[in-house]
Amino acid sequence: MHALIVVAHHDPRSLSHSLATQVAEGVSQADTANSFEIADLFAENFDPRFSAADLAVHHREGPSPADVAAEQARIDRADTLVLVYPVYWWSMPALLKGWIDRVFANGWAFDFSSDAKLVKKLRHLRVHLVGVGGADGGTYERHGYADAMKTQIDHGIFDYCGAYVVTSELLLESETQDPTVHLDVARALGRNLFAASHRCNGGEGQPANRVSMAKDNLGTASSADGHWYRHRIQ
Repeated sequence: MHALIVVAHHDPRSLSHSLATQVAEGVSQADTANSFEIADLFAENFDPRFSAADLAVHHREGPSPADVAAEQARIDRADTLVLVYPVYWWSMPALLKGWIDRVFANGWAFDFSSDAKLVKKLRHLRVHLVGVGGADGGTYERHGYADAMKTQIDHGIFDYCGAYVVTSELLLESETQDPTVHLDVARALGRNLFAASHRCNGGEGQPANRVSMAKDNLGTASSADGHWYRHRIQ
């Protein structure tokens, strides 16, 4: 089984990158036959800007740009897609949103026209979401941010294309707490990645939506997604 792990953060020392690494290690620990690819959108210089060429694709008036076709091919090779990202303004970063805007295109992720029924083309794809937030769970609950993110991302993007969100994690208090708990969650997610996807039975059942907060205040953090020093994973 093969996992594509997409990370959207400019700093390779960030908690987001360390979480992606832990997911990958968990995948390998579960079965030596498993494989993974980490797509570092910032390091790869992916262009998130939706251009005239992308609009032409949407209207079925032109071919996919080469960089978009390459990303679609990476997803096609994967059994499972994992997105790891810092939460910016209660959503994903612009880099990751632009990747979705361009890559999950009409004709590949779905078929739509004004005179035809929507066809969801990614029903085979299983998705795991790992968002990293600095606020605590009470903030997300009090203002409805977690539910809003689920509506926007889980339902609005992936369900629209037929992809099934198996797990949807929010790892919180990343700026103030020890990251070890979150790293353990990510590694466990990797170990259970394909087993959880198989249990979905073609999309049936309910996804696991969890909010996790580190409890032990042992580390020091300093960036928007919890760039931490004491427990840095190299």
